Amino acid sequence: MFKDLREFLAALEKSGELIRVKREVSPYIEISKLTDEQSKSADGGKALLFENVKGSRFPVATNIFGSFSRITMALGVRELDELADRVRKYTEMDPPKSLRQAASLVPRALQLAGFFPRAYGSRKPPCQEVVKTGEDVDLGELPVLQCWPLDAGPFITLPLVFTKSLVTGRRNVGMYRMQVFDRNTTGMHWHIHKDGSHYFNEYARAGETMPVAVAIGADPATTYAATAPLPRGIDEMILAGFIRKQPVRMTKCVTIDMEVPAHAEFVLEGYVKPGETRLEGPFGDHTGYYSLADQYPVFHVTAITHRKKPIYNATLVGPPPMEDCYLAKVTERLFLPMLQTVMPEIRDYWFPWEGVFHNIVIVAIDKEYPGHAYKVINGLWGQGQMSFCKAIVVVDSDVDPKDGRTVAGLFASMLDVESDVVITRGVLDVLDHSSPDPLFGGKIGIDLTRRVKGEAPLRRKSVPVDTNINMEEVKKTLQKRLDGFTDCREPLSCVLNGQNKLRNRVLFVNVDRHMSGREAASVLLSIRELETISIFVMFDRQVDLYDDSFVLWKLFNNVSPERDLVIEHGRVVIDACRKGPQDGHSRKWPDELTFDIRQAY
Repeated sequence: MFKDLREFLAALEKSGELIRVKREVSPYIEISKLTDEQSKSADGGKALLFENVKGSRFPVATNIFGSFSRITMALGVRELDELADRVRKYTEMDPPKSLRQAASLVPRALQLAGFFPRAYGSRKPPCQEVVKTGEDVDLGELPVLQCWPLDAGPFITLPLVFTKSLVTGRRNVGMYRMQVFDRNTTGMHWHIHKDGSHYFNEYARAGETMPVAVAIGADPATTYAATAPLPRGIDEMILAGFIRKQPVRMTKCVTIDMEVPAHAEFVLEGYVKPGETRLEGPFGDHTGYYSLADQYPVFHVTAITHRKKPIYNATLVGPPPMEDCYLAKVTERLFLPMLQTVMPEIRDYWFPWEGVFHNIVIVAIDKEYPGHAYKVINGLWGQGQMSFCKAIVVVDSDVDPKDGRTVAGLFASMLDVESDVVITRGVLDVLDHSSPDPLFGGKIGIDLTRRVKGEAPLRRKSVPVDTNINMEEVKKTLQKRLDGFTDCREPLSCVLNGQNKLRNRVLFVNVDRHMSGREAASVLLSIRELETISIFVMFDRQVDLYDDSFVLWKLFNNVSPERDLVIEHGRVVIDACRKGPQDGHSRKWPDELTFDIRQAY
């Protein structure tokens, strides 16, 4: 495995996965544009190393995890499921029934102990080859990127933020963006649900200043570990050691009582004071929208240490696919065995990229009894980071949840809107902008499993389907009846061929809405000529209905289930348009990310 970032970059270059950019580039937008081009290229493009960054003497590396080939190389596996298989060896250990069996577990226990972080030693660690404190601290020397035109400023986007519980002394490492305010202060954007925020609250209650350290440019396994949703109190450096198959070497900071990876490229040391906040944001986020400005704690930097010739590691987030999609895919595969220890009926699951990880998950289960799918849905909403998931779709174990075409076919052939859908309320990711209220709102569970004895029969019967529906007639009808209509498409026409009966026909509709979503839904459901359409999805007029990935991204991001679904007599209208006061949405609707400043407003 790689002991540091530069070893990994050398391996990427040797394998043809790295492009060196030698011409001068600006950290203001330009690096982001070039990175975005690679991220949107076939198979995630290449990693980039910008050697000549305007205003800084330090090079910048981006998109280093942004493909399946690079993320597997980063973590030392051929396939991500190999990590899950290693985890499963520990989660499936049976309690020993004899002394002989107990003895057989000793080697595995010793192996686990070998993953714990270790002290670097007495020598000067690489991350402290250069030390600047006090008046010498200047964050302006770092090539921190401004990623999107409407960002509030430059943001550190790949920081490993080290904190400790004031109560237990246990370490947490999280990844929270940091807006650079001036030469020695940044924002500390830890969400209220995160462990860093929880530990900060402990210091706030005690009225004490909280020490914080930030590593930038660690070895790839350690960087990934900072993104992993581990249970509170579990040290992410143990996970990094598990992935690396060797411990992370740590060293003490210069000005605070904290340990950081000794081979990090940069380390920022400092503190956060209770009661001190500053307006942070907006920021172009991984949802593909700007997260709105809000008050967040301030991080005061007391020291900057770095290697002699450090490499600044950054990431760009935005509309998928991006580099963070591959990091999230690691979490999906790695945490499956852990989830199965709680819910063994789960066979597999899939987080589509278009759902930006917290908006939808498709789960395959071994169904055994009536209501089993709803037991899983409600159970998942009570499990750690899964609690933030807005939509959960359950399928049978013989369905590959990663097969989008098959899952789409189940919506057309099996879904009974009145009996197979449950809508409730719960916690939401702080970045969810569709809910009328922040942090809390509507959730939807959808059961696409086959019915078993004891479950109510389908309420909506299958109906004959004319596979040659006249779309021109449909468009003429909508132009007459629906104010603002511009276009429509039947997205599941591919699954209709060869079938005489289906339960649902789906119609995507472009509309320039001047009425509320519910008023538009009432119109659609009242059109007699469209009675064979049972699922309508409304999108803003500029959404390309033929770009399936883009359409799904809009659908998963822009819908609050309890407000934006209108269900009548087994038919439903889903409003995936931009919301405003006419929809009962008083919060500011965020701007979509674009490099074209004219379109950003």
